[in-house]
Amino acid sequence: MKTIKPIFLLLLFLGYPTMKVCAQNDYYFPEKNTWVEKSPTDYDIDASKLNEAVTFAKENEYSGSKDLRISILKGFEREPFHEILGPTKKRGGPAGLILKNGYIVAKWGDPKRVDMTFSVTKSFLSSVAGLAMDKGLIADANDKVGTYIWDGTFDGAHNSKITWAHLLQQNSDWSGELWGGKDWADRPPKEGSLDDWKYRKLNEPGTVMEYNDVRVNVLAYALTHIWRKPLPMVLKEHMMDKINASVTWRWHGYKDAWTEIDGLQMKSVTGGGHSGAGIFINAEDMARFGLLFLNDGKWNSERIISEAWIKKAVEPSVPNVNYGYMWWLNKKGPRHWQGLSEDIYYAAGFGGNFIVIDKANDLVVVTRWLEPNKIGEFMTKITAALP
Repeated sequence: MKTIKPIFLLLLFLGYPTMKVCAQNDYYFPEKNTWVEKSPTDYDIDASKLNEAVTFAKENEYSGSKDLRISILKGFEREPFHEILGPTKKRGGPAGLILKNGYIVAKWGDPKRVDMTFSVTKSFLSSVAGLAMDKGLIADANDKVGTYIWDGTFDGAHNSKITWAHLLQQNSDWSGELWGGKDWADRPPKEGSLDDWKYRKLNEPGTVMEYNDVRVNVLAYALTHIWRKPLPMVLKEHMMDKINASVTWRWHGYKDAWTEIDGLQMKSVTGGGHSGAGIFINAEDMARFGLLFLNDGKWNSERIISEAWIKKAVEPSVPNVNYGYMWWLNKKGPRHWQGLSEDIYYAAGFGGNFIVIDKANDLVVVTRWLEPNKIGEFMTKITAALP
């Protein structure tokens, strides 16, 4: 509840009209299996224009196959040795939700359908790192990971320089192999050959951002050892249960991604799905996750993840102004959505999966299987409907 100032009480006593005092920006936080819908007109949103945006999302479905094994293999066919290593699932059609202050003001498709979410998983993985920071398991994001993980994963002149922040910003240039994946073979450059990629000069950690699932999975592996338990259990206990998520989401790893901790075999999960695996989830649970971040890490009055972590997670990294700690940022740069707030940040995944947090307008937008290059236009149409 916002602090009630003495002047407010005086005006109330004297009978003067006063502004309504609202808790947490008047946000609604849905209970388990419960949502409340409101008409767009309750917030002076142009219902006709909002419907145009929804129609746009439905009419611009991702053009790839609904058999995601086919889409994955075709989408990453340039990668040498690429194969499906984890579970996949045939996808549904376009679906999504638009929340205003936590209330549903628009929805389409089947928001309860569980689908693969690909690199949206990275923003969940980042949050597990944030929870570790909040609990003191990691003292500082600028600590070298090798001081925590001493099994050889971060040995060597190059890998020993890598910090948690480097892994989170995808600018570590970690070199090695994990679960059968070679760092240099993941999304290789358009130029060159195998030898050029394999024996390239390594970039100084923190200087070059490269989207790379092997290195993301190294972060997941390191966090598994820090938490000493499987990351899906961490996410469920410390976040998803607290935001009343459904029981349907799952977080998978590759078939052979087992590691031993405290004498127990544990699955190390992935931060994406371009070889299968990652988080499988419905749009409603994605929206709950987005609402938590919209409200700076609190659900109702309970602090789930620190506001300090969220602020750090959405700071631009040095080599890429549009990327923070595994969140994309709408700053002015190569991925800027023209005409929209620079405070917008979002999770994005293969095939057009997005969770967009628009703090300035108290919006969470979840859209699934939208042609990826249409997301900026889609958000522009939503913004045009706002008062």
